[in-house]
Amino acid sequence: MALAAEQLVGRAEELGALDATLDGIARGRTQAVAVLGDAGIGKTRLLAELAERADRRGHLVLTGAASELERALPFWVFVDALDDYVCSVDAGRIARLDGRLRERLAHVLPALAGERTGPPPRDERYLTHVAVRALLELLAAEQPLVLMLDDLHWADAGSVDQLAGLLRRPPAAPLLIALAMRPRQAPPRLVAALARAEAERRITRLELGGLSRAQARELVGAAADAHGLYEESGGNPYYLEQLARGLGRTGQVPGGMTIALAEELALLTERSRRVLEGAAVAGDPFEPELAAAAAGVDEAVALDTLDELLSADLVRPTDVPRRFRFRHPLVRRAVYERAPAGWRLGAHDRCAAALAARGASPAARAQHVERCAAQGDAAALAVLREGAAAAALNAPATAAGWYAAALRLLPDGAREERAALMLARAGVLIAAGRLEEARAVLLESLALVPGDALARRVELITACATVEHLLGHHQAAHARLRAALDALPAAADEPAVALMLALGLDGFYRSQFGALIQWGTRALEAAERLGDPVLAAAARASVAAGAASASPRAEAEARVDEAAAALDALPDERLAPRVEALAYTAMAQLFVDRFAAARAYADRALRIAAATSQLDRLPQLISVPAAARRIQGEVTESAAVLDGAIETARLAGNRHALAFALFNRVYTAVTLGDLATAQALAQEAAELGRGLDASVVDAWIAAGSAMVRLASGDPQGAVDALAPVGGERGLPGLPGTARSYALELLVRAHLQLGDRAAATATAGWIAAAAAGRRLAGAIGRRAEALVALEAGDAAAAAEHALASVTLCEAVDARLDGAASRLVAGRALAAAGENERAAAQLEAAAEALGGFRATRLRDEAERELRALGRRIYRRTGTATASGLESLTERELEVARLVVDRRTNAEIAATLFLSKKTVETHLRNIFAKLGVSSRVQLARAVERAGDV
Repeated sequence: MALAAEQLVGRAEELGALDATLDGIARGRTQAVAVLGDAGIGKTRLLAELAERADRRGHLVLTGAASELERALPFWVFVDALDDYVCSVDAGRIARLDGRLRERLAHVLPALAGERTGPPPRDERYLTHVAVRALLELLAAEQPLVLMLDDLHWADAGSVDQLAGLLRRPPAAPLLIALAMRPRQAPPRLVAALARAEAERRITRLELGGLSRAQARELVGAAADAHGLYEESGGNPYYLEQLARGLGRTGQVPGGMTIALAEELALLTERSRRVLEGAAVAGDPFEPELAAAAAGVDEAVALDTLDELLSADLVRPTDVPRRFRFRHPLVRRAVYERAPAGWRLGAHDRCAAALAARGASPAARAQHVERCAAQGDAAALAVLREGAAAAALNAPATAAGWYAAALRLLPDGAREERAALMLARAGVLIAAGRLEEARAVLLESLALVPGDALARRVELITACATVEHLLGHHQAAHARLRAALDALPAAADEPAVALMLALGLDGFYRSQFGALIQWGTRALEAAERLGDPVLAAAARASVAAGAASASPRAEAEARVDEAAAALDALPDERLAPRVEALAYTAMAQLFVDRFAAARAYADRALRIAAATSQLDRLPQLISVPAAARRIQGEVTESAAVLDGAIETARLAGNRHALAFALFNRVYTAVTLGDLATAQALAQEAAELGRGLDASVVDAWIAAGSAMVRLASGDPQGAVDALAPVGGERGLPGLPGTARSYALELLVRAHLQLGDRAAATATAGWIAAAAAGRRLAGAIGRRAEALVALEAGDAAAAAEHALASVTLCEAVDARLDGAASRLVAGRALAAAGENERAAAQLEAAAEALGGFRATRLRDEAERELRALGRRIYRRTGTATASGLESLTERELEVARLVVDRRTNAEIAATLFLSKKTVETHLRNIFAKLGVSSRVQLARAVERAGDV
């Protein structure tokens, strides 16, 4: 029967939607579309039509597909789509990327292997996502890019995480990301990422159903038994086409398809069928040489038979020379499953050997080794361990699978080696966010360790307690740690110190900040008996964190000074096993208003953690310097750092770190006037707390929710959000300055509701919690000013507000200082001191505009207008419509120019090269009709986009 090959029938509506996405990228913005449906429904064919239409528009089209048997290969979908094209790109163009990002890409894309300067970078895993995003922006800079990713229901975990990151933070480029998958078989994380993207209107969803009878008749032709084929295929286009070939006439779909394919294969020679089976083992796409190795035939034989396979339309050429794909994944699966099981073992073994001879990576070999190795095979064990170690940093879920395969190969009785492998597997499971599995593995490995191996047992117990904390099982973690400490012999000081430090952190999780002091003090006594300066420094850091969270200023500062001195005396390599001590001290410095020191200790901790693969343990640390930046008025930079912290915490499955980052990012978004982002992040935070034991996370989540509700005009909602975490008791579950900020929100909410008594009581809680600290005291004085102003005592309000300004200036809290000037201006105006009021309000408006704190800046300007003062916004030639011509990345660059950032600082913040920033600025100048950075800043401010 005559049948037009792969006709596209019945998809007019979907094609219209695809055309709309192509129109969208013409405006310089990333678009995304997801094509969903069952096997054979036409997803790949629709993507092919999209590719043709994009090609006719002059767009660059890159395609990749996940493969059922290669789902363990890290980032395979992106390698398939990008690697060959990147290999052809001029090296000078790739050199425009920041060197740090090129290094990340070199460990993802084989084409850039020459950029490697050593082992995989040991820093934030999310930077791989940043690097891929930057690469896509680079590739799309010269012509719009259409990135098509097919069969994502088979995607490896690394590719899923990468795609989720791209959907959450789309590249600032004319890019269309087109996805296709079977939704019922898709990984849950991918389904969740698509659902979030759809809720945020970042993706167009196209669900394909079966064809109608009329469409089926159009597809197979008038001469065919369209009615019978339709009944047998259920309207599935691929099944219709295959059955219409005349190969299958009975059976049910997919049974009819199986019969049809069996008849196709029966027409092949024995030699061609064997090569086809070798190709099914080698991969999809496959190279003839590797297919020959798997099949156990000469390469010349494989090349000869390839023509027969192409003529039979079982395989098809790709755009890459010497690389071929199966006609459809269903064909490959059927060929693979029909091959004899024993033969497949040998084929995978031959494939692994051929890859080893080529010098292929352990990851490429591991996927074959795990399918053919026998128990006790030492060489196979080595390959799997190497592959897992290489994948651990960027694709921990893949590493977990290969560690599991290695465990299956261990001979009976290898208890010590088994325990070590299980501990390694638990580590990557934690990094992958598979916490329940990690806990089970740790408990199983604990059973393998002899009772007298105290150091290893304590290591496993503290790791298990850490996982239980991440799961929100704080009571179970506490009980485990206490039982372990009680069971230790009296002389076991070193294991005891480790457990005491873990109990201090356990107290922090449960909002019992005094536990950090209690257990840190006991740990310090034991560490000094041991004469171990590292453990002593870690213990001092625990005490400092507890004191900074809840103790009066003098005591807190003294404890922080002691911790800092102990840490400063130790080199980085000595601190690596206890890098959390630096993290504690960074947080403590933040809570005692030493923002530069907080940033310095956080940077040192991050540097050590990056060099020793420990960042997955400390994702919350990234939020500390971000909070310091916001307080000091670097709001845009704070937002960029926090976005990285959020990505890192999401990847690690760390609820505490994510809640802390979300809380700070919500605060930043509200400051920037971006309520939509603030609401989305607060909602995400709210979902974190469900089903968990009570902890500090609850208080952070509640504070973020209250902040958004108050900013959205719902003061009662803000009060209600804080009530479950002790709003009427002074919010004891929040540490340090975070408590003061949340209580100030509550004061404002009570005042808006007209409940002056509750506002007064809450302001008193801020004063009590401040305990002599300057920023917390400044927040308290500002709250008292608001209460006095509402009570009609303008003079007292002005006194409180101006005192708040002075306290803020003493610690360089620029954002809070400007907010306090705003309150002082209101109070002075109410007292009739208009000139003094205007001076305070003008200073506040100028500072807040520079910080891009648009909501507060607008409030200051309203107060100035009420005093009869004209607002002179900086002038420029651009308009809001001019800003609309900028891409997302150009807007980011422009906003950082407004924040007075140099090109080098912009490049560091956005992970770009200085040359790329210069290119963006030239484009921005041309679009807005300005000729200098000063004019650009004025133009952006005049348009209101600051």
